[in-house]
Amino acid sequence: MIAAMHVEIDDKSGFCFGVVRAIGEAERLLSSGGEVYSLGDIVHNRIEVQRLERMGLHTVGHDDLPRLRGCRLLVRAHGEPPSTFARARKLGIDVADATCPVVAKLQQRVAAAHGKMRSVGGQVVLLGKRGHAEVVGLTGQVAEPTIVIESEADLDAVDFTRPIYFLSQTTQSVALFERLRDEMARRLPSPEMLTARDTICRQVSSRESALREFASRFDAVVFVCGRKSSNGRVLFEVCRAANPRSYNVEEASELRPEWFEGVGSVGVCGATSTPEWLMREVADAIAAMG
Repeated sequence: MIAAMHVEIDDKSGFCFGVVRAIGEAERLLSSGGEVYSLGDIVHNRIEVQRLERMGLHTVGHDDLPRLRGCRLLVRAHGEPPSTFARARKLGIDVADATCPVVAKLQQRVAAAHGKMRSVGGQVVLLGKRGHAEVVGLTGQVAEPTIVIESEADLDAVDFTRPIYFLSQTTQSVALFERLRDEMARRLPSPEMLTARDTICRQVSSRESALREFASRFDAVVFVCGRKSSNGRVLFEVCRAANPRSYNVEEASELRPEWFEGVGSVGVCGATSTPEWLMREVADAIAAMG
């Protein structure tokens, strides 16, 4: 029998503003009756997506758009390129745009950055995860290519004889952005050739320091997030660096009793795509083990 444990949920974890706004819009549309379609997972959390699907939300891809004429389509917080909205209008689809305002502003900045670099023969570089929905939406704002980098190894794709405008996906690590910014400045013939704008969402980045403090207070930590969550991967690494006895689960059924042997306190936290109710389920399951 595992001894009784103190289990605490991080009150700073959970949905960010953009995700709350998108899910609220989905619930509003669903409450009015009829079917609603989400272009891609509304949030990178399988359990929350399943909850909304039980309410009537259907997840579709771009290839499904031709059959959605006359239907209601939700564009999630990650946003979409202008070509998606144009195609939906042409197909007669009723679009509800739930793009996060922070992402929408970044989309405008990407387009503006290309305009500035176009006039000086420069290039736009974006720190982000290739193929991620937000990154696809950002790079699709203009016809010109945007160079997407994930680590220092990707800097070989950058032409250091030309000016650089450096931006970031909203959920990236501030430390990684700063490290890559400094390395680009070092490689350029002149630091003046680099324009770097930290466009990481502060509601996300502020969680890193808070999470370090939270994770260090417990004997063990359980981080709850969906497998597809880019933000979740970043924050889990922050958590694990602060507390090596950190475990990542998507739902309570993945918990293993041996993780908590000899443990007196457990912290439960999550990503910006993790609902509070799911962290509560995990916390209750851990407490029941005691």
